[in-house]
Amino acid sequence: MKTQVFTIHDPQAAQEQLLDAGRILRAGGLVVFPTETVYGLGGDGTSPQAAADIYAAKGRPSDNPLIIHIADPEDADKYAYTTELYFALAKAFMPGPLTVIMPKRDNVPSSVTGGLDSVAVRCPSHPVARALIRAAGTCVAAPSANISGKPSPTDARHVVQDLDGKVDVIIDGGECEIGLESTIVKIMQDEQDEPYLVLLRPGAITHDALCCVCRRVDIAPAVAEKLAENERPLSPGMKYRHYAPTAPLVLLDGNDDQVLAFLRAEQASKNCCVLCYDEEIDALSSGTLIPVGARDDLAAQAKRLFAALREADATNAEIIYAHLPPMQGLGLALYNRMIRAAAHTVLKI
Repeated sequence: MKTQVFTIHDPQAAQEQLLDAGRILRAGGLVVFPTETVYGLGGDGTSPQAAADIYAAKGRPSDNPLIIHIADPEDADKYAYTTELYFALAKAFMPGPLTVIMPKRDNVPSSVTGGLDSVAVRCPSHPVARALIRAAGTCVAAPSANISGKPSPTDARHVVQDLDGKVDVIIDGGECEIGLESTIVKIMQDEQDEPYLVLLRPGAITHDALCCVCRRVDIAPAVAEKLAENERPLSPGMKYRHYAPTAPLVLLDGNDDQVLAFLRAEQASKNCCVLCYDEEIDALSSGTLIPVGARDDLAAQAKRLFAALREADATNAEIIYAHLPPMQGLGLALYNRMIRAAAHTVLKI
């Protein structure tokens, strides 16, 4: 397959290209597009064949649900049975980096939902993404545009590395703003039929922010722990090893002085790569360092994480070290991605 690359930053200035991409989606093709979180690998969200082609392009297990993307929050009602809580969440956070899981309507095939009777719905805020969905005239099913298990792409160059020749079009919209995939919540009901949320994947919309809209927000155990043997993933990103570089990633848990001493010793004896804080650059050997941002700047670390993991692979290091993130606020999203990228390998220093 010959992959076309469209460079689009302003939808108004690229209407013909977007219309072409929309036609390709309607005809069953695959189009990669930018969002504010990561790049998505898009296909017609109402087509079983498009879902199968997405899974094949990624090398992704078909029990791993896809997210459908819509142009406007109210479009969710075409594909899911919405509730008052959904629209409260939409008013607070959409368009934006939030995905809501609800019971699906019949026009969403089970191949899109991984066989589940629910569907994950998101309205991205990226103007190119929303213009593409409108041009397609249907919802767009889109996981991250990478080979399954590898770090998600935050730049079109990452997409080309993974999917050139496997998709019809890659839309290059520049670097993604957030860098981590969307927050995923599922709307549930308790014994008294009161709605509440279960946080399945943390992201830029934090647990605290969700609690401002919904009184009860539970955190699924799989956010921080391994998915149980043969347990079915309820949302993307719940698999045991995910977002992973080729070399083993080890997360270091200890105070700053202890971690620095350990890293200096490892650099002297091993072909290792270190994802370090900006403040640590002068204290470590320069050859294998990949800065990820300031120690207290979690947003910068989130934006850099997946690109840094890809850069670490390019060093051909035998092992990659990184700090274990905190589990509060945006740190929980970083923790969730990194603990999976490391296959839950944490070394206490």
